[in-house]
Amino acid sequence: MISEIAPDIAARIDALLPQTQCTRCGYTGCKPYAEAIARGEAQINQCPPGGASTIRALAILLHRPILDLNPLNGTEEPPRVAWIDESRCIGCARCLAPCPVDAIVGAAKYLHTVLIDRCTGCELCLPPCPVDCIEMRPGPVPAPDQPLHNRRRFEAHTARLLSRAAERQSELNAKKATVPRAASEP
Repeated sequence: MISEIAPDIAARIDALLPQTQCTRCGYTGCKPYAEAIARGEAQINQCPPGGASTIRALAILLHRPILDLNPLNGTEEPPRVAWIDESRCIGCARCLAPCPVDAIVGAAKYLHTVLIDRCTGCELCLPPCPVDCIEMRPGPVPAPDQPLHNRRRFEAHTARLLSRAAERQSELNAKKATVPRAASEP
């Protein structure tokens, strides 16, 4: 069956996913999950945020049977968003980097807040919070074009992280180049 799949199928699968980038499917984001489905390495029922409607859409696209959501990955729930109790937030900034769509605003030693219209409900900000000041609350129903916006924000977030890593590496290389050689070296 894989030989019958069109070359652009991973992109078409990715377009059907909610782009929450939550990693609950077992992959690092929606695109790697889509690529695994296209290669036949993953089932179509691994996305709790997409739930039954996404499974159905994937089944139709791929001419596969509709499956129940894999309960090992979570359950389908109404939309939720992160909320930060600002009275308990210590400004550690540990929640900023894991947010795949930059929905959390703040800086080290300052209170943080969540931009509700950007939050995908991925829950990736919960584990790094040392004071448990983040909780999930009911969120708005996503707009029909929300996955596209989520994808763009995720790509911008990823590009920024890669750029920062490259800058840090350049700084390290520059420092290494300017370190004087030890007196014992010829």
